Amino acid sequence: MIIGTAGHIDHGKTALVKALTGVDGDRLPEEKRRGITIDLGFAALSLEGIGTVGVIDVPGHEDFVRSMLVGASGIDLGLLVVAADEGIMPQTREHLQILGLLTIPRIVVALTKSELVDEEWLGLVRAEVLAMFDQMKLGIPPVVACSSRTGAGLPELRLVLSESLSRGARRGGDDVFRMPVDRAFTIKGTGTVVTGTVWSGELPVDATVVVLPSGKKARTRRIEQHGKTTDVVRAGARTAIALAGLELTEVKRGSVIVTDDRWQPTSLFEAAVAIDASFGASLTPRTQLRLHAGAAEVGARLVTAQTGSPFESATLVRVTTDAPLVVRGGERFVLRLPAPVRTIGGGVVIDPYAQRRPLPQLTGNLGMLCTNASSRLEYILEAAGQRGIRESDIPVRVGCLSAEVEGLVEQSGAYKGTHNLFAPVAVEQVMATVRRIVAEYEIKSPLALGVPARTLREGLRVDGELADIAISEMEQNGEIESYGPLVRRSGWVPSPSAHDLEASSNLAHDICAAEQEPPSVGELVLRYGSSVPALLRFLERQGRIVQVESDRYYDRDALEAMMARLKSQLVPGKLYVPAQLRDVLGFSRKYLIPFLEFCDRKGITERRGDGRVLRETTGVFLDTSRAHS
Repeated sequence: MIIGTAGHIDHGKTALVKALTGVDGDRLPEEKRRGITIDLGFAALSLEGIGTVGVIDVPGHEDFVRSMLVGASGIDLGLLVVAADEGIMPQTREHLQILGLLTIPRIVVALTKSELVDEEWLGLVRAEVLAMFDQMKLGIPPVVACSSRTGAGLPELRLVLSESLSRGARRGGDDVFRMPVDRAFTIKGTGTVVTGTVWSGELPVDATVVVLPSGKKARTRRIEQHGKTTDVVRAGARTAIALAGLELTEVKRGSVIVTDDRWQPTSLFEAAVAIDASFGASLTPRTQLRLHAGAAEVGARLVTAQTGSPFESATLVRVTTDAPLVVRGGERFVLRLPAPVRTIGGGVVIDPYAQRRPLPQLTGNLGMLCTNASSRLEYILEAAGQRGIRESDIPVRVGCLSAEVEGLVEQSGAYKGTHNLFAPVAVEQVMATVRRIVAEYEIKSPLALGVPARTLREGLRVDGELADIAISEMEQNGEIESYGPLVRRSGWVPSPSAHDLEASSNLAHDICAAEQEPPSVGELVLRYGSSVPALLRFLERQGRIVQVESDRYYDRDALEAMMARLKSQLVPGKLYVPAQLRDVLGFSRKYLIPFLEFCDRKGITERRGDGRVLRETTGVFLDTSRAHS
């Protein structure tokens, strides 16, 4: 677990950390020379009933608030340090505002330098601190007066820290691994080393990691926690990791160490933001802000769907950043003005992988989106529409444990494909399109048995997974049915008109009258018009005609007679060339060769070289059924 200090410059944060841990957080020569903390300092603190926790000492000077933000991100307890002789100062308020924006779960206040004031003054400062918390709508914190110089109050402070950390759940290890990098350096004989707080998951030695946003891969050569080598590090631990295969130039503060591809850098995401009322009215989509998330700091702009004064309350925005960063659904970030430098608000990531689109105007349910993973999943699914979302992305995109995914998906009512999830409304939209295409096809082709499945899918113009889901759902509901390569409305029966029946009778007559030399489809089209192909298929389904070649149909009785004659006049096993077969059958080569190929397909004859052989055991001449559904 991690404790992070906060407070105004020279209020005794570093001295308090040293008094508690014995470690001087000021490690840089300039910090020693100037007597102020410039960058983050780190120490280990042993607490009774808790064990060893990490302590991050942050700078209090206004110029180094960005370093404070790095230190405050991902901590379990904020230790707000207020000097008793000075009371609340500008950075006291800004640091507490940042702790509130990051929703740090526990805050303890230490009134340092208590030896310099009397009890009455101490009481006034305590009341001032509690009033500040009330004004910022934060819970009432424990307040402990102490002195780093005399040691007074330090045992009580240790006890309060232990009690505060013991309340609430510890971070679980059954999550996807991530560690924002707040320092990177090299050690001779070891190579590149990165340090940070493990935000989620766990990491063993010799694991392959990915450095984002660069995408560089490396191997964990060695892991240290509180100065001791360990085989695995878990969420909430302050850690140093030696990385093999990585140059120092390939990692920096703000990089993120992950272990799988569910983490992706993004430069566009949707979020709910709250802006200080005194700044909100002046913000426009062109306003350049500084966005702090984890150890990263990037330029950002906000776009909202609301008009007028959009930032009077929490607002849904699209955030566009000038550099990629790694964020997760449900996580907090802080927004600052670059000049004059001020913290003006913060927000919660709603969809880290959002697509550019017109934003909906949401206000009432923003609170649920910020705090509830189920609400975020439903929102993301609806926003994704017919694109759907990858199920494997949910732990990062929504912000939940992998073990919670199945329950969240079930609760959302989402439809599962092979890889993707789709919102019910997206599936219903595709089902409506299926109904329209099938109905239009019935009107256009009343003699057809159904819509060719390929034609249907091309008309849907959606991902194959989504098409499969919609068609399967409609089949299960009894709306449609598959018939071979066709899809049709359940119970659909071709319904020829009186004109169709008359035309089909004319076609059947012409084909029957021609016996073994029937007209081609093209010739019939010239006689009777463009409806001929559909009418021929209708007659074929009735069993009255048979398609022998792509452009020619035969009367069934005539075709059966031709095949019977062939079988009766050929000797099995003897080879017959086309000229001999023409004499046997009595029709020209134009009709002979397609007929013989048809007999080959039916298993009556077999082609050998340039001739044909009657098979010893011939296949069935034709299907004895005269009508087909």
